[in-house]
Amino acid sequence: MLQLDHKVLLLDGGLGQELFFRGVSVPDTIWSAAALLTDPDIVRQIHLDYIQAGAEIITTNTYGLIRSDLAREGIESRFAELNRLACTLAIEARDIACCRTLIAGSLPPLKGSFRPDLVGPPEEIEALYLEQAQLLAPHVDLFLCETMSTGAEGRAAATAACRTGKPVWIAWTLHEDQSGNLRSGESIADVVAALHDLPISGFLANCCAPESITKALPELVRSRAPWVGGYANAFTPIPENWGGDDEKDANWFLSLRTDLTPERYALHAADWLQTGATVIGGCCGTRPAHIAALRALIDGLPDQNH
Repeated sequence: MLQLDHKVLLLDGGLGQELFFRGVSVPDTIWSAAALLTDPDIVRQIHLDYIQAGAEIITTNTYGLIRSDLAREGIESRFAELNRLACTLAIEARDIACCRTLIAGSLPPLKGSFRPDLVGPPEEIEALYLEQAQLLAPHVDLFLCETMSTGAEGRAAATAACRTGKPVWIAWTLHEDQSGNLRSGESIADVVAALHDLPISGFLANCCAPESITKALPELVRSRAPWVGGYANAFTPIPENWGGDDEKDANWFLSLRTDLTPERYALHAADWLQTGATVIGGCCGTRPAHIAALRALIDGLPDQNH
């Protein structure tokens, strides 16, 4: 059980794009691992900046730590080491800030983000998720199975994470058609119902347009999970065939919208709160300033405990 009394929790913002903004070399295969190897001080500083902006939960820099990607770079043997280092940097940032910030262990898509066609067999990916979850579990307060594009992908990650005994949240990435459905076309209602046997305490939407999260929020709220909400990206629409081995090229980074200033992003989040969200934050392309704007939004709510 999460030991924070607030009625609304604030997640941190994006990490991959933030590394890029700060001048870190971010290769297309192992962006997260590369930053741990070359610029751990910057990773720690980003965590700290999000805490100082008001985030109550920071997420480990493990989204890009995938065994098969490390193997392609010849460093698969460092998989466990890098997962532990990602946790250490988050813990150090929290210690520097001297606060109660929680740490969420990120469990990412294993075969490409935004690609339901590349997810792979559930039994295969569940075993990989379990390995990573067991490495992270001693160091994190909860698990965030994020950017899940299919119900089966989310279930595999959550099943593995639940075996650690830690609280588990799932965050699904939604279709660009702003239907509120997953990228696979499945509805939120269907994928939530398929998880009835797992002790999942949070259902969210992430790494999609804020307008898509607005559409999905009523169904997330109907799940009656204690923690529901979203953290959107700032990307222009993502092509359906983006990502995966066939798309590794110079255009790996997606372009960002120009209209999602911190203030405009907070207006979307205000809609989510009005609908009943209990967790908000930011994903790719959002920065500490966006999280500070969300902090001000939450602090302005009536009856929000501090």
